[in-house]
Amino acid sequence: MPILPDLRHYMRPGTLQLGSLPPLSLYVHLPWCLRKCPYCDFNSHEFRAGAGEPDALPEQRYVDALVADLESALPLVWGRQVHSVFIGGGTPSLFSPDAIDRLLAAIRARVLLVPDCEITLEANPGTFERNRFRAFRAAGVTRLSIGVQSFDDRHLAALGRVHDGAQARAAVAEAAQAFDTFNLDLMYALPGQTAEDLERDLATALAFAPAHLSAYHLTIEPNTLFARHPPAVPDDDTAYAMLDRITAATARAGMGRYEVSAYARAGHACFHNTNYWQFGDYLGIGAGAHGKLSFAHRIVRQVRLRDPRRYMEGALAGNALAQEEEVKRADLPFEYMLNALRLREGFALQDFTARTGLPLTAIERGLEAAQSKGLIERDFARVRPTERGFDFLSDLQALFLAD
Repeated sequence: MPILPDLRHYMRPGTLQLGSLPPLSLYVHLPWCLRKCPYCDFNSHEFRAGAGEPDALPEQRYVDALVADLESALPLVWGRQVHSVFIGGGTPSLFSPDAIDRLLAAIRARVLLVPDCEITLEANPGTFERNRFRAFRAAGVTRLSIGVQSFDDRHLAALGRVHDGAQARAAVAEAAQAFDTFNLDLMYALPGQTAEDLERDLATALAFAPAHLSAYHLTIEPNTLFARHPPAVPDDDTAYAMLDRITAATARAGMGRYEVSAYARAGHACFHNTNYWQFGDYLGIGAGAHGKLSFAHRIVRQVRLRDPRRYMEGALAGNALAQEEEVKRADLPFEYMLNALRLREGFALQDFTARTGLPLTAIERGLEAAQSKGLIERDFARVRPTERGFDFLSDLQALFLAD
């Protein structure tokens, strides 16, 4: 039987006073992939059938563990509606449509999804099979996010991707047929990439008329293969110029830059990610999943067990948590700004108070410093990053670090 949390621990008096709770999302982590990319620092694990692994992914056991994990967490979100579900990885499209169907049915049976709930599945072209995307749609997925990264075979090889350009184009074409809203992930500032290379990638991506495009600067993260063996990448000035090209090209295609790395047509912004950036709540289930939950007097962050085998054992025994901590009052201004200032529209001042339980005086000094440096513009109701603030986002966010 699941070990239910003691709600009195979360509801006891504390230093915050939240008058209402923010929207709630559900994040589901499926940790396996065909190959670990050399730049990836996510909790992903290569699946090698026959190398100490079963011949097939442990779909049934893992879905059973996810359901048990969700059931154990239900008392923490009882009565709250779920506005979005995001199935990320790893490579979730390694799982069969039947497994995704069973997972979503189990979620619907246990939490109340809003009528227009956004349900996103991450997919990679390397796991693409014709009609597979349509089967995910039939299972209840409303939005597909495809990790293309590039359509150029040279750059895909340099990134260690398992697909080639032809597979990427075939997968995107199928997604365009199966889904009203789909997202393409592109990366820029890749090893050996020129401005002309980027233009070709952009032209190919936009020819499929995606409703949403995410563009990520290749970042060398610690504890990755690229950190140990750094590739030669374009310098910062070239990377900034590439980002300007992406912004201009997407604008010509009718897409607006609503977040630092995200572009969308009207009505197609990703609610799930926007909820993160607006400091909403999210329950995270799955190996290594992170979550943030608000209560009347505190905000809590949780992390699930990271290793898939340990996670399945723990979740099925009723305890999948590896770590839980209350966000310190002094850290809340920075945590809020780390997210909200990524948005082109910034944030409403009343939302800061509602989401953190803090008075506006907690951020006034930082706002004054940011305004004096030309990093934000504000009025009596709203704060927005300027173009300069977007370009120097880390410097802007750092102004709100606790002393």
